[in-house]
Amino acid sequence: MDSPAPQIELVRPWRRATLVASGVAVIELIALVILGVVLLGRSLAPHVHAAAAQAARETRHASAPAKHKANSKSAAPAHAARMLPRSKTGVLVLNGNGINGAAAEASAIVRARGYRVAGTKNAPRTGYPTWRLMTAPGYAAEAIRFARDLNLPRTRVGPLDGMTPRQLHGAKLVLILGTSR
Repeated sequence: MDSPAPQIELVRPWRRATLVASGVAVIELIALVILGVVLLGRSLAPHVHAAAAQAARETRHASAPAKHKANSKSAAPAHAARMLPRSKTGVLVLNGNGINGAAAEASAIVRARGYRVAGTKNAPRTGYPTWRLMTAPGYAAEAIRFARDLNLPRTRVGPLDGMTPRQLHGAKLVLILGTSR
């Protein structure tokens, strides 16, 4: 005669197996959620950063009087008033391609567009593949206008890197020449 004890022992391995399988499933679910967040975050990050940068650039005057709000359509934007005219925007031209006379030729192009050339020198190194434009802090609008005037993509405009204000000789923009425009 069989006793009920062996039947109970047959049930226990199934319970353990179910608990182990459920635990593994929970761990897999957590891993998939983390992977989804990382992948979705990477695809959304450029859009979030661009929106944050745009919001930071916009000037907000929530406490402006009502009479200023009525005339806001005829008034120029606040950032346009701060932009230097081309004739007062100094550009330092650095030869980064190793070709003799390239900085002088580029400075003639810069002057023809109405900008002031603060100086021409050789870059600390050569071998730049394309022209690059660096801007001093607070002069991004001038850099974008200058890039547009020279038909340079905005992707080649960046912050000033590796130079001190003394090395700029009063310039607000630094144009580094590469082998191709």
